[in-house]
Parts: sequence; structure tokens; C-alpha cells
Amino acid sequence: MRIAVDAMGGDHAPKEIIEGSLQALNLSNDLHIILVGQEEEIKKYLPNNITSARVSIVHCTEVIAMDDHPATAYRRKKDASITVATRLVKEGKADAIVSAGSTGAQMVAALFGLGRIEGIDRPAIGTIFPTLLGPKLLLDAGANTDCKPENLLQFARMGRVYVQQILGIEDPKLALISNGEEPTKGNELTIKTHELLKDSTGLNFVGNIEGRDVLSGKYDVMVCDGFVGNTILKVLEGTASTIFTLLKEEVNKSTRSKLGALLMTPALKGLKRRMDYSAYGGAPLLGVKGVSIICHGSSKAPAIMNAVRVGMECVDNDFVGALTKALANKT
Repeated sequence: MRIAVDAMGGDHAPKEIIEGSLQALNLSNDLHIILVGQEEEIKKYLPNNITSARVSIVHCTEVIAMDDHPATAYRRKKDASITVATRLVKEGKADAIVSAGSTGAQMVAALFGLGRIEGIDRPAIGTIFPTLLGPKLLLDAGANTDCKPENLLQFARMGRVYVQQILGIEDPKLALISNGEEPTKGNELTIKTHELLKDSTGLNFVGNIEGRDVLSGKYDVMVCDGFVGNTILKVLEGTASTIFTLLKEEVNKSTRSKLGALLMTPALKGLKRRMDYSAYGGAPLLGVKGVSIICHGSSKAPAIMNAVRVGMECVDNDFVGALTKALANKT
């Protein structure tokens, strides 16, 4: 399997991106990493004993920065790492792409470079995150801030297939995120979307949920527009960080607290692991004709390694093929 990694994308590129890619080689003996970016920079972080059978470099001269306008940069920077890496997937030279660079640029590259699956108007970012009952899926996580009810219906169908294929849940429970459980609660988008989901067959739609229900784990697929989804994720990230900061401050207030914390160290480390976004890797861009994994811009090596793992799972399970078939059959 060949995974193209945008070595130049992200806050910690290329060092952390390359380190994570090399760590991913331990996931499978059949994995080949294609590092896409400026060859001289990449070689600085590659050990001498790496063979061409496991790692190769595709040189390109340009990088799309976080503050570049995605569509404009895509048109002007034809030799940008994210564009070249996506092209490798399109041409069948790579099975998936992983990038921690500009999300907008990766979306544009996927839309124009890979194309949309028939029946999908707007691709969505599907994010797996921890809950009380294990990992669950939320989409859209930021690709589309303004949506129509039909878009959310498509998100629901894509999310159902992803959870079936990747998480192995045969009949996932689907919920719509709103500001109340009643069908009449919410804005015009959620009210009309509720009607569409309720009348659609094969979705196992259980109704509306509120923000407090997101981490309960009772719902396998949670649907919303990208504005709400991205806000939820950012709040969850900030909450986790704040909890550990406050806990550290309280622990340091007294010797007794420090001793107690010492006894609880294993439990605290376990909690931190369960809440660590990097353990879930990247988020697939659902709805395009290829596997494109979007990583957090601040991703370090562990997150990149797990993003590669997510890409491998999508390829191994032929997620794009399964989604294409499901959308054609509307199941």
C-alpha cells in the first residue's frame, strides 16, 4: 500500500510529519510512504538506513500556506505539495493522501483533483472522537459552514457507510445535533433536515440531540453543518486542555495533593490517552473519489502516524467503493 504524505503541510513540518510517517511503517510491512515536498528539506530528517522499498520522495517546489486563499493558491501553485500528493492518488500512484496543511487547500485539491462521488453535492469532514462508549463520528467538522437540508442528508448517508466500514457497527444510530430534542426545535436548517432524515429509509435516525449528548456515546453518527461541527470540536479540545491545566494547578497547591496525584498517575495517564485527539489520527474527507485524510494543523508525529493508519483502513475496506455503491442504491 502506498500513502502519499504532504511533508510540507502543518505547523511542525517537515520534521514531525516525517517522523510520524516513519513511525507508521511499523503498522504494516507492505506500507510504502511517499513523502511529497522539497527534497533537500525532507532528506534532513530521513535516516540513512531507510530503503527506497519503504520510503520515496516526490520533489515539488511550492507550498500552500495556511493564510493563502485555497482556490487561488490551487490555481497558481501547480507544484504545491498538497496538489502533487493529491495528483498521485488521482493517477493511481498512491492509494491515499495525508496532510496537516491547509484544510481549504486540501479540499480544493480533492474536489478538482479527485472529483466528487455521484450523489454528493458537498464533501464533508468526518471526525472520529472519544466518548463514554468508545469512538463515534461527527460530520461535518468544518468543510461546509453554510448548508442546505439536502447536504445534511447526504452527510448522514456518508457517515452511516463510514461507521459501518471502519468502526464495524452494522446498523449505526444516527442523530441530528440541534438545540433541543423536539423535532420543532432549532433553526430552519435543522427543522427541515429533521423532516428529511425522518422520511428517509435505511438510516436508523433516532432524532435530535443537544450538545450535552455528544459525548454520551449513545449515537454512532452525529450530523450538523460545518460551523456547528467545527465549534463543537474546538470546544471539546479546549475543555480537555483546560481540565488538565486546572487539575495541575490544584495538585501543586499542597504536598497532600501531590501525593494523591502520584497515586493516581496511572489513571490520569489513561484519561489523557482517551482524550488525546492524536490517537484518532486524521479525518477523512467523505464524498470524493479517493482517500484524502485531513489532519489538525498542529499535528505531531503520533497524530500523523495514526492518520496514515486511518488512510490504510479506508483503503483496506474499500470505503470509497462501498460509499459509491451505497449512494447509488440510496442505502
